[in-house]
Amino acid sequence: MFKLEARPQPSKFWSYGSPLLALLCTVVIGVILFMLLGKDPVRGLLIFFWEPLKSGYALGELVVKATPLLLIALGLAVCYRSNVWNIGAEGQYLLGAIAASGVALLAEKDGSTLIVIPILMAGILGGMFWAGIAAFLKDRFNTNEILVSLMLVYVAIQVLGYMVYGPWKDPNGYNFPQTKNFEAITRIPRLFTGSRMSIGVLFALLGVAGMWVFLFRTRAGFAQQVGGLAPAAARYAGFSSRGALWTAFLISGGLAGLAGALEVAGPIGQLTPYVPAGYGFAAIIVAYVGRLHPVGMMFSAILMSMFYIGGELAQSRLGLPKSLTGVFQGLLLFTLLGCDTLVNYRLVWKHTAGAK
Repeated sequence: MFKLEARPQPSKFWSYGSPLLALLCTVVIGVILFMLLGKDPVRGLLIFFWEPLKSGYALGELVVKATPLLLIALGLAVCYRSNVWNIGAEGQYLLGAIAASGVALLAEKDGSTLIVIPILMAGILGGMFWAGIAAFLKDRFNTNEILVSLMLVYVAIQVLGYMVYGPWKDPNGYNFPQTKNFEAITRIPRLFTGSRMSIGVLFALLGVAGMWVFLFRTRAGFAQQVGGLAPAAARYAGFSSRGALWTAFLISGGLAGLAGALEVAGPIGQLTPYVPAGYGFAAIIVAYVGRLHPVGMMFSAILMSMFYIGGELAQSRLGLPKSLTGVFQGLLLFTLLGCDTLVNYRLVWKHTAGAK
């Protein structure tokens, strides 16, 4: 029978090349899926990998999708490098959107555009608050942060539903569950006329640079990573495990909340039940495909946003279900896990004791 045996020395080349191989495997499986569905596989691949790149407007939309994914993934990378398993970034993203919307709804038509600053701060604090609940329960009662952070996502969805169906529902919105459109002064400034790209792109790029400095050039970042790789060594060195837990959760929650604020005060312009777009879960894949490295996550965020846009186009042009986006995301994660396993282990045939 076949068994997995640890390789004496995993290939350094394939350790970094594994995501590219996983993408290639995803493409091959995608071709087979298109053929089984009776669709032209070439056209299907063009929709996913060429349409989002073919024009300036398409590239702008690609960046709009990639921005929240990258921001959330940066925060998750801090958690996972610290051995803190935050699976609830989607809930932190939603609380950031809700908190930012609360401030945006207070804005008056002739107010100052500087209100954008408190809107973004509210989003950051909302995400930090929601992540802080999981951190507190882990710190005080040693609860499982995976389950707590995940369950809080569904609580956040209920909070969102209550607000848009209840006190924040637009009385002039023809009974649709949504807030009124935010005033123009609350909108996140756009980078270019005719494009939906906002200054959120700059925040994401600053986040990449800041996270690289934090993780690889500061004592605090070193402490976070040592705590994740070798908790006993971290304690011996005097690094606080409690501090690492709170730092990881608050950074992750703050960045997810910022992403939520940028979405509702940017491309969406109001709070609706459709704000949950799965970015918090997709960002987990972005983080791992990018090898938990800020620069790598830039490219994986672009790739994941191509899947989002490709899924929407496949729905309208090929008549395929929108769930195809999730299929490609899942395939990428599945093939990445498979490739990573084979980088560190090899399949060997071993005879069983009773074999003749």
